[in-house]
Amino acid sequence: MSSLDIALISAACIFGGVLLGLFLQNLLPGHHLSADSKDTVKLGAGMIATLSALVLGLLVSSAKSNFDTVSAEVTQGAAKIIQLDRALANYGPETRDARELLRRSVVAGIEAFWPEDQTVATGMTTFERANGMELVQTRLRELSPATDAQRQLLAQAQQISSELLQFRWLLIEQTQNALPTPFLVMVLFWLTMLHMSFGLFAPRNAMVIVVLLICALSVSGAIFLILEMNHPLSGMIKVSSGPMLKALEHLGQ
Repeated sequence: MSSLDIALISAACIFGGVLLGLFLQNLLPGHHLSADSKDTVKLGAGMIATLSALVLGLLVSSAKSNFDTVSAEVTQGAAKIIQLDRALANYGPETRDARELLRRSVVAGIEAFWPEDQTVATGMTTFERANGMELVQTRLRELSPATDAQRQLLAQAQQISSELLQFRWLLIEQTQNALPTPFLVMVLFWLTMLHMSFGLFAPRNAMVIVVLLICALSVSGAIFLILEMNHPLSGMIKVSSGPMLKALEHLGQ
């Protein structure tokens, strides 16, 4: 289920709580809606609102931190790709095949996460199956340096390629972290009960209903942001492809 689907379901549940509260106004006896009862409900709603705000704030902060971390890793990976290409270029013409494989690997990675054709099957699964960097390392092991300078450049290139391979698997493993479903269900329950308390004592007019609908959409929007930023390389909110595109421009020069 996509982040947008979950956010829409959340909005429906939360606004359903509002409608349930409005419906209960007619069913409950008058003394249940007295001023004393209203104050007690407000007290409970305040506690739930505080819990929900704290949890949502922490989740947004954690998701944004994860998004920024992946974005920084992509930028560092792009810089290492340029550095590897420069080392191979300085080694000599013997590395032409390795440089071409490196370029193809970068193109495949860009196409996997930032495809021009949205109808093509792409994403982390495609990236996980790619083996371009392993092929580059194989070509590097086949080189026979003749001078100390070439030996130094080859050692540098092998180290950078190993770091890039580690970076690749790090991205793959980071996508395995997901928000636990029971945790999400509990937060959604809190928000639904909170909005039900709003509807319980709200006047029945179009303005109130519209405002409460906007509140439900806003809170579900926060859930959408949390789910999207927890997966920075898929969905609607992604890290920028700029660093990788700039690296691709410098390859082969």
